[in-house]
Amino acid sequence: MTTDPTPVTIIGAGLGGLTLARVLHVHGIPAAVYEAEPSPASRAQGGMLDIHQRTGQRALAAAGLTEEFRALILEGHEATRIMDRGGTVLLDEPDDGSHRRPEVQRGELRRLLLESLPPGTVHWGRKATGVRPLGAGRHEVAFADGGTVETGLLVGADGAWSRVRPLLSDARPGYLGRSYVECYLFDSDSRHPAAAKAVGAGSLTALAPGKGIQAHREADGRLHTYVALSRDLDWFAGVDFTDPAAATARIVREFDGWAPELTALITEADTAPVLRPLHALPTGHRWERVPGVTLIGDAAHLSAPNGEGANLAMYDGAELAEALAAHSDAPERALAEYERAMFPRSAKAAADGTELHDLMFGSAAPESLVAMFTGQAG
Repeated sequence: MTTDPTPVTIIGAGLGGLTLARVLHVHGIPAAVYEAEPSPASRAQGGMLDIHQRTGQRALAAAGLTEEFRALILEGHEATRIMDRGGTVLLDEPDDGSHRRPEVQRGELRRLLLESLPPGTVHWGRKATGVRPLGAGRHEVAFADGGTVETGLLVGADGAWSRVRPLLSDARPGYLGRSYVECYLFDSDSRHPAAAKAVGAGSLTALAPGKGIQAHREADGRLHTYVALSRDLDWFAGVDFTDPAAATARIVREFDGWAPELTALITEADTAPVLRPLHALPTGHRWERVPGVTLIGDAAHLSAPNGEGANLAMYDGAELAEALAAHSDAPERALAEYERAMFPRSAKAAADGTELHDLMFGSAAPESLVAMFTGQAG
């Protein structure tokens, strides 16, 4: 066993964990981040993120990275379009240039945060397999490579299936009854012109009750598609995702009669379809204060995706770091202060996510989502 010489041990090098480490660094507090991935480039980091003024942008300001973040913004990509299954445009809002929710590539934002940290802050290839209390607020983290580390202040930033969460809560994510199937179309304007025209400059959401096709234009003409289906896990288990052609054919059958420019976002994909089941922790998930440990991001409040997940994780990280800096001689006070503010904030975001999914996939879709955008809902 080794004893971590840094005051803060962070499990997970996602956006939340890295923001926490960066804001701690700004305040002169060292941290060690342990990440299961073997290197920063070991896997794709997902698609576009809209970074919100009140959460993600505030976190980046606390990290001292606002100007660097602005250089990553993809101009024009805040445009929003909603269609029905027949391809009729129900809402078409251009990017007004306000940067209220500017779009960036997740991978580029992660790279920015990584490069803002002192060398050696992130320990790659260290997959946490379990954590046990040692008493007096100290904990031991065990890793898949057989190593362990002992720490006096542990933060679980390790996502939906957090290894740290069991120290605080028995809650486990439950399936939401809906999954996404993800794929990409490359060089879309020349190779997939009908799909590219349907998506437009930013994002497209085409809906019907219980299902939808969502796509976003990324850098270099990539179209990133999420196909939503409200089906149980047994149904998806019957789709052979090891056979991309068969899986694509099975998924697209659920969209019989939809406009061809919409189904092209599935049938013309340049990548194999990938299943992404949606899970969430109970809305309002919280725990009693346990000395020496807390959670941020999805580890604390995984919920239905509504564009808030990454923003809240970054905001959690920044808020926790600033609390620790403000109470450097009383870390338990800092953890309690952070959790008191985080619990109601995350509960509201989870409730908002549930409401959004009801608008998107409920019996009144897609008109219910249009009504939300135009202020006519309710």
